[in-house]
Amino acid sequence: MEAPLHPEPPLDPSAPHGAQCAYWVGPRHLAGDDGRLYDAVADALASLGWMSLTIVRGRHEPDEAPEDRQVLRSTVLHISPDSLRWAQWVLADEPFHLGKLPIAWQVSARADTSTSLAQWSAYFTPDVPGEVLVDFLVALDARDQPGVSLGGPELVLDAVTAHGWFRDIDQPHVGAMDPTFASHISLGEVPPLIQDADPRALTAEADEVGPGGWQAWAEPVLGAPCLWAASFGASVPDDLVACFASALSSTAPVLRRVLPESTRERLLRAPAV
Repeated sequence: MEAPLHPEPPLDPSAPHGAQCAYWVGPRHLAGDDGRLYDAVADALASLGWMSLTIVRGRHEPDEAPEDRQVLRSTVLHISPDSLRWAQWVLADEPFHLGKLPIAWQVSARADTSTSLAQWSAYFTPDVPGEVLVDFLVALDARDQPGVSLGGPELVLDAVTAHGWFRDIDQPHVGAMDPTFASHISLGEVPPLIQDADPRALTAEADEVGPGGWQAWAEPVLGAPCLWAASFGASVPDDLVACFASALSSTAPVLRRVLPESTRERLLRAPAV
């Protein structure tokens, strides 16, 4: 049963001074990641049996004590038991940007273990709701063949329109947005540096448009910085993107203690009892 949501619930006088109150929040596509995007995803992957490796890079000066070593970059890599799929936490590793936001998670998959190259990759910035990324990864983990699509683009659009989103008036077959026009999902040109094994993506010239991939983002105020962004390479199976889209557009509230500043006034909240 979903909790009823209200724009401005009263403060809880019983909460200890300085404690963060927990709320059920909606819509989830504007709810941010609660400052727990790494923990939420890492915990889910651990429960699925994925192995984690930490790569730490630093600088050690002569006669410097070990505890004074300067850590320059670190990456946490999570690998599925069959080694066909992996997820990297790259936020601390000088990531490139998507929609002027740094990449936090990069998720990749390959068809078999005979090659070390990913068949496709997907990228997620901070404030992508952790529940959404977890649903995407659970669906990926359940696939026997992570590179084979089990449907077409309509799966993605059907997933969001089933939850009340509207198809783009100008491009109804490749795009949709939420009723407040804050969040969008669209099939189109893939941003630079998105890795994909599609030969057309590898051979496209600088002035050519390569194969399209799904892009999603939240822009609460037109022209203002995005809250979050996600990019899926051209070879990411549409049914997996549909799992992401369905979780993103879900009307079920999510539990939050930290609310994004840019969407705080647009969120409906109910105290978590």
